[in-house]
Amino acid sequence: MSKLIYLASPFFNDFELECVKRAEEILLDRGFELFSPRLHEVRENKEENLSLWAQKTFEMDRDNIDRADCMVMLCHGGYSDSGTAWECGYAYGRGIPVIVAHIDENAGSNIMVSEGCTANISLEELKSYDFDCLPKAAYKGRIF
Repeated sequence: MSKLIYLASPFFNDFELECVKRAEEILLDRGFELFSPRLHEVRENKEENLSLWAQKTFEMDRDNIDRADCMVMLCHGGYSDSGTAWECGYAYGRGIPVIVAHIDENAGSNIMVSEGCTANISLEELKSYDFDCLPKAAYKGRIF
């Protein structure tokens, strides 16, 4: 049975979008079941009922974190999207292993992200990371 991986990542600019698409491709090519909020956006009309859209988006993402076997978080440095950071913290609090893929290893990492996860790896290391054994990997860059 394939593991369900929740992919937490910002996708608000071209570079973030390129990174999340690459992570989706890697994880899907490895045969994992994947929930990526980018691929499952709520289709409610935000302009007509922002509150309903926000509620449905939150509930869908939260429910999919709850059912995930593991989370992969794409981290773009010390500041990574606040929604992505919330997803990571929620998964940690629920006991769901979090693998942080650092996009720019020179950008540094927030201590709560780098210490609150199972492993700190690069985006390309997603190709070979052992999601069955979930080996620990400490962050080796600048932490703040």
